Amino acid sequence: MERNLPRVRTEAGSDKEERLAALFDSCYPRVARYVYARTGDRTDAEDIAAETFLRALESVDRYQERGLPMEAWLFRIAHNLVVDHLRRAGRFERADEHEELQTSDNPVHIAEERILMTDVRDAMERLTQDQKNVLSLRFFAGLSSKETAAALQKSDGAVREMQRAALERLRGLLR
Repeated sequence: MERNLPRVRTEAGSDKEERLAALFDSCYPRVARYVYARTGDRTDAEDIAAETFLRALESVDRYQERGLPMEAWLFRIAHNLVVDHLRRAGRFERADEHEELQTSDNPVHIAEERILMTDVRDAMERLTQDQKNVLSLRFFAGLSSKETAAALQKSDGAVREMQRAALERLRGLLR
């Protein structure tokens, strides 16, 4: 999932553009994982992740430092694009059982991963939309609770409470 970020130079945003370009290699896979967790489709995940960086590049001049990393801003853009995508598609989640993110070449491990992911997706369907967003950003995208809070425009405490409640609910559903 390697992409090249287009380079557009403006006087006002060149420093921000440099920071955004530096984040591309480390953040693109995380953004794609987050989108994949929300959509269940690898092609959509790659397209939306690429669109996230394109939108960020187009609006980098308007980005304002607010004490949070630029990553939180990127994930806010990705979150908004996912919400728009899911609304257009008329669904909130889609589990594509045949296109999983595989972490092994061993067929037994792949089968076990698919079964586990199916169980997790089924259980996540029973969470609130906010809980799904928090878990996706925290665990699939790897954001901190503070970064997740910024991406979702919630307080850090609210994110931690949603995460606690969601994990508690998932534990109960997966037993």
